[in-house]
Amino acid sequence: MEKGKKKALSVLSTAANPNLGQMIPNLNLVLNANFPSDVISDILYQLPVKTLVRFRCVSKRWSSQIDGPDFIKLQLSHSLATRTNLNVILKKWYLYMVEFESLQIAIELSPPLKVIWGITEVFGSCNGLVAVCNSENEMALWNPSTRKSQRLPFEPVEHPGGVELRRFAFYGFGYNPISEDYKVVRMVQFVAQDDEGDVVGDDEDGFFYAEVKVYSLKGNSWRKINDLPYYVRFLFQLNYLLFYRRGYGVYACGAVHWVASVGFGLYMIVAFDLGVEKFQNVPLPGKVDNGFEMDVGVLEGRLCMILNYRHVYLDIWVMKEYGVKESWTKLFKVSADSSLKRPLGHIVPLAYSKSGDKVLLAVEKRKLFWYNIRKRRAEKVRIEGAPKSFGADFYVESLVPVGCDGMDQRRQQPQGEMKKSYRKKMDDFLSKGFKLTL
Repeated sequence: MEKGKKKALSVLSTAANPNLGQMIPNLNLVLNANFPSDVISDILYQLPVKTLVRFRCVSKRWSSQIDGPDFIKLQLSHSLATRTNLNVILKKWYLYMVEFESLQIAIELSPPLKVIWGITEVFGSCNGLVAVCNSENEMALWNPSTRKSQRLPFEPVEHPGGVELRRFAFYGFGYNPISEDYKVVRMVQFVAQDDEGDVVGDDEDGFFYAEVKVYSLKGNSWRKINDLPYYVRFLFQLNYLLFYRRGYGVYACGAVHWVASVGFGLYMIVAFDLGVEKFQNVPLPGKVDNGFEMDVGVLEGRLCMILNYRHVYLDIWVMKEYGVKESWTKLFKVSADSSLKRPLGHIVPLAYSKSGDKVLLAVEKRKLFWYNIRKRRAEKVRIEGAPKSFGADFYVESLVPVGCDGMDQRRQQPQGEMKKSYRKKMDDFLSKGFKLTL
């Protein structure tokens, strides 16, 4: 059997040649060889997703096999376990993707939501699906590898009325492994303002209202969440949300996470459990130096905490066993050097290198750096075709479907002709997009 697998691997590797003229004869060779189904499956899931998408058209047997739920799970698990099919999505006015292994050439993407002005925002990535939005009511789940997408059904925001309010939307996206369902969280907060225009929604004389709704991909429907805990009001941090994360939650271990500032230098990590659909407070480590600003991220699938000490250095912590306070472990410290200069602002770790001695950092939503943990030295990553500055999200290629009603982007036109109107409308977007009086 092992000999048969090696022969099949050799033939399929040749058949994966992107040259269509060479691919068809080689695929016929595979089909005529009549390899057992399990042998073909064991080989196929090791191939790149783009190759698998092409192989769907080889035969009905292969199409059924590649689109099967068991094969889709197998392919995804293999990619995560072997750290293959990994990419980084670069976010600016347009979206780009670059292979994580090389970080050399960025390719522009064509997201499923079309806009006349402004940009399409990425607010989450999980198991090969990317959550994008243009506004509170225009969102989609998108698989860039298969180029299929699913628009979320329209769900109006219920305005409390009667008060002059500012509003801000928080988003989250992730996966509930129990129900095997992908979910989107949308929380819209309304806060009042005083005569000087300052937010007063977090004190006893102010007004605060939040509406939370959850979308289920499996049910293709929204559900309102009631009985919100008091501490959700502390999520509103204008400067932090405006210039950095913009209310986008971090998915890890079946929950979406945000940072809440409760005042006097104290912070909370607020989680929304996608299984029970309830908010909860993540316990923090007991012994931590004071005088920091907190952020959250995900590293190797685990929740991590970034503590920024007066923009001089950062401590990166990871929660090795989710929900267990004692499992918090400090991984490493990031210090300024000749490349990574002070003041150290918004920095988020994305992934370790294959050797494990470096970590890829997204810095100030502008650039990527490889940071050598032992030497405490940073090296800027230069990507051909990338914008001058950008934010970043980690992405794994997969065959995960987005529902039976998904759109095929191969029928859509690229966004190139919209670029001029985008640039002319940037200022409008920055004011109107936030729905804030700046």
